[in-house]
Amino acid sequence: MPDPRCLALADLLISHSVSLQAGEHVLIEAFDVPDDIVVAIVRAARRAGGHPHVAVRHTRIIRALDEAAGDDNLRVWAEYDLERMKRMQAYIGIRGAANVSEMAGIQDDRMKAKGRLYMRPVHFEQRVNRTKWCVMRWPTPSMAQLAEASTETFEDFYFRVCTLDYARMARAVEPLRTRMDAADRVQLRGPGDTDLSFSIRGIPIRPCTGTHNIPDGECFTAPVRDSVEGVIHFNTPTIYNGISFKNVRLRFEKGRIVQATSDQNQAELGAILDTDEGARYVGEFAIGFNPFILEPMKDILFDEKIAGSIHFTPGRAYEDADNGNRSEVHWDLVLIQRPEYGGGTIEFDGTVIRRDGLFVVDDLLDLNPDRLGAGGADKKPLPR
Repeated sequence: MPDPRCLALADLLISHSVSLQAGEHVLIEAFDVPDDIVVAIVRAARRAGGHPHVAVRHTRIIRALDEAAGDDNLRVWAEYDLERMKRMQAYIGIRGAANVSEMAGIQDDRMKAKGRLYMRPVHFEQRVNRTKWCVMRWPTPSMAQLAEASTETFEDFYFRVCTLDYARMARAVEPLRTRMDAADRVQLRGPGDTDLSFSIRGIPIRPCTGTHNIPDGECFTAPVRDSVEGVIHFNTPTIYNGISFKNVRLRFEKGRIVQATSDQNQAELGAILDTDEGARYVGEFAIGFNPFILEPMKDILFDEKIAGSIHFTPGRAYEDADNGNRSEVHWDLVLIQRPEYGGGTIEFDGTVIRRDGLFVVDDLLDLNPDRLGAGGADKKPLPR
């Protein structure tokens, strides 16, 4: 018998996340996940009157393809995947992983070529801008290990937080969208020597409440490209292209990263930021508020939604919240501002709107965990 949690998740993805309509085509790209969830999504798409298409991927095979792929190989690969993507009205990407570091050790020039010749045309330009899309993880023992939880405990947590009340979240975030839309200067203060300012004037504001990511819970925009000044010290460990980083600290002048340090893999950090000119500028600023995600687990689709967090992103801007920055890189780095992580504030034009991870102005109180998570007693945070 199918797991009822898979059926509920599949229905959410089709009806809410991509809102599949009769006659529309959806590509389901499945990386190292069980057949059951793919079958459930296929059947949910059929019930909606849509046309499902499936691409089954395996990360070890992708590594073998990537590690020695020549530019011509990547161009042809991109051409046929791009043609398929152009025929889709919706896309669902679901990723499992036995080893989150599977791509570690591939030559840097090959990773950059993959981003430039395959990821940019197929995903960043076509899929992101021209389909209704949602990407998500699948719970695996590898993810549970990163979360420092048993496999069963993590799996239960995963299904609870992935099926929360996103309609409630969508209503609660509207006042934040309004405030961000009216704001000019943003000031971030936090752990270490974090003291960063920038403008968001004129950049579109995009709430995320279960349409592009599952789980979800953020509101994003981008800084005016040359406006970023100061220092931000991220207190959340991260993985980029299979390489781990910890305590990343960035210093900005006129929008550009002029100094970058990390407790791990300093040379690799520099190589990422030297990918292209846009990698040293920021393409996204977002405020996270998922009430059931509280601790980092080195998985950005979860970590960027942590309640009381922000993320600040060297690299490419999204075209629907565009500051003009272009890059092969898009690296979400997370700063948690709750007291147990050192605290901190967010100010809009001199007014503190969040202090130590909690919103403090009346119109934003519904985004705090005690209210946003109300009625979700069965959706408790991952126990530690």
